[in-house]
Amino acid sequence: MEIIIVFAVFILLFMVWQIIRAKRFTQFKRVLNTEIKPKVISHIVTELNESRSEVFPNNKVHCQATIDFWGQYPVRILQAALHRNIIDKAWLEKTGNMRNSQHLFFIQRDKMAQCAPSESSQAVS
Repeated sequence: MEIIIVFAVFILLFMVWQIIRAKRFTQFKRVLNTEIKPKVISHIVTELNESRSEVFPNNKVHCQATIDFWGQYPVRILQAALHRNIIDKAWLEKTGNMRNSQHLFFIQRDKMAQCAPSESSQAVS
């Protein structure tokens, strides 16, 4: 009987820990959408304005399509922020979001932008 109680308490503690981890992950995605996304968008707009030329006119439609593409999923926001050095590995470690970023890369891998080989090496390992 005591073994069953100990086992039940262990399962209950494990479930509580899983809920805490899930809440932290949700909070990480919320930070990406509310704090990091505006920085990424402003950086993208600046890049597009600076690279405007005859070959790359970067009109309003192109700018909006680029913003929509990079802001559509949290993994793309994270990917763009890492690529543009808006955030870095040290920030992820300092905020305790290294594991959350790895998990986000794993669960949304089908939504990630395809990177060139040099860019993919910047992904968080």
